[in-house]
Parts: sequence; C-alpha cells; structure tokens
Amino acid sequence: MSESNVHKKRVTQKQERRRRAHLRLRNRVKGTASRPRLAVFKSLQHVYAQVIDDDLGTTLVCASTLDADVRGKLSGGGGNLAAARAVGEVVAERAKAKGITRVVFDRGGYIYHGKVKEIAESARKQGLDF
Repeated sequence: MSESNVHKKRVTQKQERRRRAHLRLRNRVKGTASRPRLAVFKSLQHVYAQVIDDDLGTTLVCASTLDADVRGKLSGGGGNLAAARAVGEVVAERAKAKGITRVVFDRGGYIYHGKVKEIAESARKQGLDF
C-alpha cells in the first residue's frame, strides 16, 4: 500500500469510530420540547452547534463560525478554541431568547475536550443548564 492509501484508510477508520461512538451516544441522549439537545459538530475549519427538538425533528437554534455574529467576535480563523467559545456564547444567547434554558448535551462522538468542552462551558456561563 502506498503512503497516501495508508493515510486515507486511517482517516476513514477514525471517522467510522467517531460515527459509531455518536450512534451509541444518540441511543441515550434525546432532545424533547422541554429539554432539547445541544448538538456539536466540528470540522477542520469550523465549529457548529445546534439546539434540536428530536420529537418534532426540528432545529430550534443554531450557531457556527460561519455566522456573522460569531465572526464579529473572532480575530483569527474559525477552528480554534476562541471560535468554539464564541459559538457557545451565541448559541446560548439565541436559545435563551427563544425561552430555552435547559438542554441535554450531545458531544457528537467527540471526546469532551478542547473545542467541545469550550462550547459547553461557554454555553453554561451564558445561562444554559445541562
């Protein structure tokens, strides 16, 4: 196998491991109207957070580093800890504006560290309870 094929195989294995971990987590975590799910997704360039009501299958609130509100708070790129902190703050503000104060946290199969932890802690500081 060439070096690029080995790299591709390793990347797909990591993606598959995260997908399976997320499916296991989703069996336990379910968002309802009274307590929706705060779901986190991260790519290499950006960080995303959504508040979802799984009973209705709708996204109630969302924020990402692509939003103008978040970009105004950033000085650098969208894939670092400062960006994750800003996304957590904005999603919490938007959720509180819609009357949502309690959520369940869905880390999306990622370990609770770094950007995922930063989103959760900044959302908690803004008043979301989970």
